[in-house]
Amino acid sequence: MIKVGIIGGSGYTGGELIRILMHHPGAEIDFVFSTTRAGKKITTAHADLLGSTEMEFTGSVNPDVDVVFLCLGHGNSSKFLHENKFSENTKIIDLSNDFRLQADAVFEGKAFVYGLPELKKEAIEKANYIANPGCFATAIQLALLPLAKAKQLANDVHINAVTGSTGAGVSPSATSHFSWRNNNVSWYKPFTHQHLGEINESLRTLQTDTGKLFFLPNRGNFTRGILATAYTEFDGSLDEAIDLYKGFYADALFTQVAESPIHLKQIVNTNQCHVHLHKHENTLLITSAIDNLLKGASGQAVQNMNLIFGLDEGMGLNLKAGVF
Repeated sequence: MIKVGIIGGSGYTGGELIRILMHHPGAEIDFVFSTTRAGKKITTAHADLLGSTEMEFTGSVNPDVDVVFLCLGHGNSSKFLHENKFSENTKIIDLSNDFRLQADAVFEGKAFVYGLPELKKEAIEKANYIANPGCFATAIQLALLPLAKAKQLANDVHINAVTGSTGAGVSPSATSHFSWRNNNVSWYKPFTHQHLGEINESLRTLQTDTGKLFFLPNRGNFTRGILATAYTEFDGSLDEAIDLYKGFYADALFTQVAESPIHLKQIVNTNQCHVHLHKHENTLLITSAIDNLLKGASGQAVQNMNLIFGLDEGMGLNLKAGVF
């Protein structure tokens, strides 16, 4: 059994990791670290686990676990690793943005591999340290990677994506509490979102001369999920585009090319990404949908763990959406 440590276990991504790993047949949770809840039961933060665990949060780490997941705020993972040392055999999977960009990928001699399995599966299988992709970045890359592979991203791409409130984290803010978010939609960080850096780096590993990405993120009045739409010029037919996408994702366990238009309910609470294509005149519209907490965070992190340890890629991730 893989012994697992979770750092920052009281937040949304930490809670989803606990939920997945408690039922993972190849792993067991050794400790869940929290600076704010040490000594308290995990169920004080995650009431959905009541009856499933009596574990408590801890304020100390076991440096000899097989793998540690870092579920910390952006900028805090590197600080935590400076202050807490793990064994040379411990794998590290970071869910923040600290090590995603190539300029930040080497930390104290540790080379972090960007953990998008649909793009870097072979590198992940050989890695010891993983930088888990961002949630918007996952949805948008999975919408565009097949075009980049076919050198069909020379023109500008316009992207609009809406995310649930859990994407803002567990700490309340002016734009995440119920009274503001309910019956409301708004944009934020127009054309400057921090995930653009990792998206562009990934696309340019497949096509160096990509067009500019114009990305407009939106806050939705729901709790979880991302629905992203992207459109760009495409000279081929719709059938050619579908064949291109199906070929690219032929061996991808969790990315499916849908024949019918997609919606959020079919992927929420799963590790799936569903992609749909539509052609209008010379414009190709690509829609992708993921659960921001699973394929966009904790589910993908466990998928990466499975690959690192040579397990079945989907182990522990056989999750079904609740569509009704």
